[in-house]
Amino acid sequence: MFPWVLCGALAILVLLLVIKIFFLKKGMNEVCVSFREHLSSDTNTQISVSSGDRQLKKLAAEINVQLRRLRKERLRFENGDRELKEAVTNISHDLRTPLTAICGYLDLLKREDKTETAQRYLSQIEERTGAMKALTEELFRYSVIRTEEDLIPEKLDLCRVLEENLLFFYAVMQEKGMVPQISLPEEPVWRMLDKAALNRIFSNVINNAVKYSDGDLTVDLTTEGAITFSNKAKALTSVEVGRLFDRFYTVESGRSSTGLGLSIAKILTEKCGGQIAAEYHEDRLSIKIQL
Repeated sequence: MFPWVLCGALAILVLLLVIKIFFLKKGMNEVCVSFREHLSSDTNTQISVSSGDRQLKKLAAEINVQLRRLRKERLRFENGDRELKEAVTNISHDLRTPLTAICGYLDLLKREDKTETAQRYLSQIEERTGAMKALTEELFRYSVIRTEEDLIPEKLDLCRVLEENLLFFYAVMQEKGMVPQISLPEEPVWRMLDKAALNRIFSNVINNAVKYSDGDLTVDLTTEGAITFSNKAKALTSVEVGRLFDRFYTVESGRSSTGLGLSIAKILTEKCGGQIAAEYHEDRLSIKIQL
């Protein structure tokens, strides 16, 4: 009779272990689901488990401690980012007023009689003031784009919008001796997009290519809405290309730039539901946009 008792005890023990494992798995699943939800949302609620297992409760408590720290750091980062955007907006706005006045006085001064030396100095001042005004406007546009949420989609033909933006830079390309190689599909490529945002994306990418190209530009648009802007750029490195979309980042040759052009293009592309990326192969830079 003893073997039967032993077998019964073992069966009960196995059953208890199975039940224990079941509740442990259930508790672990609860922790996983709650952890995923807490990471994707901003909430003060804590992870709780239905299991009475002490070790599982200890694990949940430790995760809650780390989540509180993570939330604190997230709030600190968001507040810092908000303060930075407000500071950029205020600074750029404050600079626009005196710059406008300076430009007005420069226009008046140009009408006065001047010596050749004074004219040369005035030209230098005018050039630097124009550059500073352009940088200030770019900063202001960046701060506005970061804070504005709503876009107004409308039915647009990517071919036509791209052609219009390329024509806008035609005179600049001629001055630099650039003859762009353009490949567009014969049929329209329709997308529901915000026109102002799309123009800004194309304009910033083309402007970047015209500024830093070694003398060529290739533009290719497919019927699937994939646009590639490609140009020779021997002065770049793979590390620099990896940071092209970082805000305020400029390559050495772009010291007079804010480093916001491609950053703005990235923000707007993502707001439009698209993707943008940069590749560098055999001294050739390619900016690829998928809309």
